[in-house]
Amino acid sequence: MIKQKLIREGKSYIILTFALFMACVGWAGFIIPSGIVGGGVTGLSSMFYLMWGWDVGVSVLVINSFLVLLAIKILGFSTGVKSIYGIVVFAAFLSFLMAKFDAPVVKDTFMATLIGATLAGSGAGLIFVQGGSTGGTDILAMIINKYRNISLGKLLLVMDVLVILSSYFVFHDIEKVMYGFIMMGIYGYAIDMVISGNKSTVQLFIISKKYQEISKHIVHVAGKGVTILDGTGGFTGEEKKILMVIAKKRTSSALFRIIRDIDPDAFVTMATVAGAYGQGFEAIRV
Repeated sequence: MIKQKLIREGKSYIILTFALFMACVGWAGFIIPSGIVGGGVTGLSSMFYLMWGWDVGVSVLVINSFLVLLAIKILGFSTGVKSIYGIVVFAAFLSFLMAKFDAPVVKDTFMATLIGATLAGSGAGLIFVQGGSTGGTDILAMIINKYRNISLGKLLLVMDVLVILSSYFVFHDIEKVMYGFIMMGIYGYAIDMVISGNKSTVQLFIISKKYQEISKHIVHVAGKGVTILDGTGGFTGEEKKILMVIAKKRTSSALFRIIRDIDPDAFVTMATVAGAYGQGFEAIRV
């Protein structure tokens, strides 16, 4: 049990480290060398770099350390090991990669924005999936939220917009400001796609005369739970058994293969559910 847990944690840290590196490549290889200021602490640190040549990684680490200490004092904020790891390694990777990239990997600013934001957003999404964090304005948003009844989403959006808009008063370049907003949109979309793609859940209803065989294969081969419901055909009045299965979307193809192999004529419906909580899924949060 302990060995399996160590292996699982080891894999998680490997993925987390890869995600941190990928996010930093997006920032250091594409976004910052193109003179684009994104949102959050990294965007603010990149503006300091573009103005005064300050090391981006050091700025990120200093600002995040201050925010974490402030959160501990005000919120009693408990920072997990993965979050501390994420903050430190993210800053280290940024400092290392900024020294390697003197110019953006691609010269076209739009392509640099697109690729950089996709890499940075996908990396950030993987970091969140693995339970890590890179700190940032979300900590400040939680502090403000304690004293003002404003949603965290709105606070984060406002802070990102303020950081990007402030770059205009520094560089007086409206195009770079617009690229900053484009970067923010792609970055957020990439995060959502990674997180929802990982957690997206589907519900299958299966009607088949071979329901028992299908049920056994779903349980023992696919390793999924099955609920057997009683149903009655509205037209025929015939009693039927209906299998209900809740599973991650990424495993749905395996379920369809099982159904097809056993009963190609089975009637199946699949729908995306807003959330699935409890054993085998996310913990119930209130």
